[in-house]
Amino acid sequence: MIMKKHIIDAKNQILGRMAVEVANLLRGKGKADFVPYLDMGDNVVVINTDQIRVTGNKLKQKIYYRHTGYPGGIKEEVLENLLKRDSRKVIKTAVYGMLPKNKLRDKFIKKLTLYKGEISK
Repeated sequence: MIMKKHIIDAKNQILGRMAVEVANLLRGKGKADFVPYLDMGDNVVVINTDQIRVTGNKLKQKIYYRHTGYPGGIKEEVLENLLKRDSRKVIKTAVYGMLPKNKLRDKFIKKLTLYKGEISK
């Protein structure tokens, strides 16, 4: 099993379509020896996460929820504000939701690295 490192430039890419591509690379879906119960995926690096695109009215209408753990501690944030604050969290959440809901999910997400800008070589 040879693991590769994929670098994906998120500049002007649509959020959901890019997240599908990243999730498939993390799982290793394109490999000939793919099996759903083993971690066969590659490492993925996403650069320029702050330049991602979303379609329609999602910037103003899509809401992300989180809970602080305290009673009445539900917090909500609009996609536009979350992108300004930390665009990496938006992409990580999208990819996380597209991975299988089993024990391998945490292994897959650890192989994802996100950068707001370019990486120096």
